[in-house]
Amino acid sequence: MPLTTLDPKTALVVIDLQTGIAALPGVHPIADIAKKAGALAAVFRRHGLPVVLVNVTGGAPGRTEQQRRLGELPQGWADLLPELDQQPSDLTVTKKTWGAFPGTDLEAQLRQAGVTQIVLCGVATSIGVESTAREAYALGFNVSLALDAMTDLSAEAHANSVERIFPRLGETGVVADFITLLDQRSV
Repeated sequence: MPLTTLDPKTALVVIDLQTGIAALPGVHPIADIAKKAGALAAVFRRHGLPVVLVNVTGGAPGRTEQQRRLGELPQGWADLLPELDQQPSDLTVTKKTWGAFPGTDLEAQLRQAGVTQIVLCGVATSIGVESTAREAYALGFNVSLALDAMTDLSAEAHANSVERIFPRLGETGVVADFITLLDQRSV
C-alpha cells in the first residue's frame, strides 16, 4: 500500500548504515542511501520525532548452511556513517541479530516514547530491514518503508522484499513522500 499517513508519534529507524557494511557492494550506491537516510533523519529531528540509529556488531548463534561469521571486527567497523549526523537525542541500538528488536531494548524505548509507527531504511533490504519490519509488525507497530533509502547485496533479494514482502507488512514510499507528509503536519 502506498504511503498514506504517519502517526503523530512515528520514529525513524535506520538499519546498519555503518562503516564496515558500507564497504560491501550494494545494488544501489551506499553514498546515495546514506545521504537520503541522513536527510530523513534531519526532518524527523526537526519535527521532534525519535530517530533510532542501529548498528550491528555480531551475529546470532546457531548453524546455517551459509556461514556469515563476522569474527574479529576491525576498529571502527560499527561506526555510524557521518551522513546520518548522529545527535545526542538519537537512540542508538547495537544488535547482534538480523533484526533490531531481539536482545535489545528497542521495543521498550519506543513504547516509553509513545511510538506507534516506525519508518525503516538502511541495509540490507532483505536482511536487517526486512527482519526489523517483520518484528515491528508482529509487535503491533505500524510499519512504513522508505524504499529509496535502502539497498541490498543482491538485486533479486532487494526486489523480493520490496515487491512481495513489504506490501504485506506496511506502507511504502520514497524519502520525498515522508518529508512531504511530515512538513504538511506543520502547516
